Amino acid sequence: MNAVLNARMRDIELVAIGASAGGVDALLTLLQDLPSPWRLPVVVVLHLPEGHESRLPALFAERTRVAVHEAHDKLPIEAASLYFAPSGYHLSVERDRCFSLSCEPPVLFSRPSIDLLMISAADAYGPALAGIVLTGANEDGARGLLSIRNAGGLTAVQDPDTALSPTMPQAALALHEPDVVRPLSGLREFLVQMDQAHAQ
Repeated sequence: MNAVLNARMRDIELVAIGASAGGVDALLTLLQDLPSPWRLPVVVVLHLPEGHESRLPALFAERTRVAVHEAHDKLPIEAASLYFAPSGYHLSVERDRCFSLSCEPPVLFSRPSIDLLMISAADAYGPALAGIVLTGANEDGARGLLSIRNAGGLTAVQDPDTALSPTMPQAALALHEPDVVRPLSGLREFLVQMDQAHAQ
């Protein structure tokens, strides 16, 4: 880990993660049994079929020691918490660092949209945001990750060669060169290092 990247990690106050096809298993590799104490808030958009209640909060509450929530309108973002976007709504981050939900049309056939989450969070957090794009079968997340980079934040992409569905990471790589490109084990190490740097 180079010194410049390590120094930028200390500024991170929120991590936004996007995934689609193959995302549940990828997220389990990335997030289950996070070390304790954990400090950073993490927000996740995983593409889900509309009309089906998300079971992700319950699934991850059983597998990690951090507080797990389904994000809802006006909910403040708090440290040491893991948030999941609900099915059927776009999830955004407001400048007062609360969540908002909307029923605007799908973006790239997806609602919730990874792009909308990341673009709004980049506006709210600027260089204090890190974004991670994982496996997925469409191009959602690529523009969002570019917005994070343009705002001065950190960006990471799953190595497409290790993704169950490489389209999403490939699309992200086509738009910009992220700070980190790694398989899931390396991205978990990156996430843990950000949390440790945040505590310093």
